[in-house]
Amino acid sequence: MNRHIFPPPYRHEHGPVKNANDVVKEQLTFGQRASDWIADKVGSWQFIIGQSTLLTVWAILNVTAWIQHWDPYPFILMNLVLSLQAAYTAPMIMMSQNRKADRDRIEAHIDYEINLRAELEIKAILERLDAQNIVIAELHQMLVELRNNKNG
Repeated sequence: MNRHIFPPPYRHEHGPVKNANDVVKEQLTFGQRASDWIADKVGSWQFIIGQSTLLTVWAILNVTAWIQHWDPYPFILMNLVLSLQAAYTAPMIMMSQNRKADRDRIEAHIDYEINLRAELEIKAILERLDAQNIVIAELHQMLVELRNNKNG
């Protein structure tokens, strides 16, 4: 039987897999965290219900003059407040969305690195399996010859 050389054992010398959420969280500034928080709150049903309730109460109080007309119909002050809110929240939401796109790019890069490592490991496994297949085929051939010699 020929002496076969198996490939050396694969050594896992790569670092741990990175979590994209942790990588992004480490890089966030106070302003970025604030814009993410605002985007999370403004984009919720709680905010929609709360704001709708506030606007309804505002309109009822001003139409009925129950307390005092501080913003009589057609509610110009309310429109100004809503315009200011929109003027500030829209850019903050855009900043948050841009950061989420950056996070997606980081996650895609981490996935790429993992795929490269997996490709190397699969290649090492296939090389070892090929070497084992050769040896198994030779051992099988030797068994067949031994069986033939014994019977013949």
